[in-house]
Amino acid sequence: DSYETNLAKAVTDADMVVVCVPMGAMGAVFRAIRSHLAADAVVTDAGSSKRSVIEAAQQAFDGLPPFLVPGHPIAGTERTGVDASFASLYRGRKVILTPTPNSAPQAVARVKAMWEASGAQLIEMAPDHHDEVLAATSHLPHMLAYNLVDMLGTMQQRREMFRYAAGGFRDFTRIASSDPVMWHDICLANSDALLAAVDGFAASLAELRTAIADGDSETLMDCFTRAKTLRDAHIELDAP
Repeated sequence: DSYETNLAKAVTDADMVVVCVPMGAMGAVFRAIRSHLAADAVVTDAGSSKRSVIEAAQQAFDGLPPFLVPGHPIAGTERTGVDASFASLYRGRKVILTPTPNSAPQAVARVKAMWEASGAQLIEMAPDHHDEVLAATSHLPHMLAYNLVDMLGTMQQRREMFRYAAGGFRDFTRIASSDPVMWHDICLANSDALLAAVDGFAASLAELRTAIADGDSETLMDCFTRAKTLRDAHIELDAP
């Protein structure tokens, strides 16, 4: 219900601080607020790569403080800015918490209570595991969407390509309208896990290309059938 452009003033007297900035800015924000936090303040975040957030906090606070509880809400749209906000954003959505060994139990409890009050479903996991899972399920899809749109944009007949793009193209590439700065930072912050996901996808795509080139009907049908079955079983039923 209010805003402040001065970081020190923004956190003064706050009992909960949620840092929602691009990954490359996490360290600077932590350093800017460290001397202005209230004695009972809890700090959490919404970063998409947890290992890098923990490392940034460790450097900024000269060690991992007990009031820090790293987190990641799995929610959002391709739109950014305060005008894109809406009250039900987290309702029914998953929020992953990755407490550090130093995170105080009472701090973890307060962060859980905050997210539960917003209607979110909480999960806890290790930071490295979080980064591996999100690299495959979130970061890689964004890279594919950005790359596909960029590739088509370099083609000579790009106007025609986009003019006749159907619903499938719009659905698949919707996330290519996401904030480039945010996703640039995520790529660099979670590079190891993302590279592994990219390599795995490249190998799978190469197998699909071979099947198309060879006219391998069985391999194509097996791939498409498995994919449909998996998505229908695990994605559609989980939709809010």
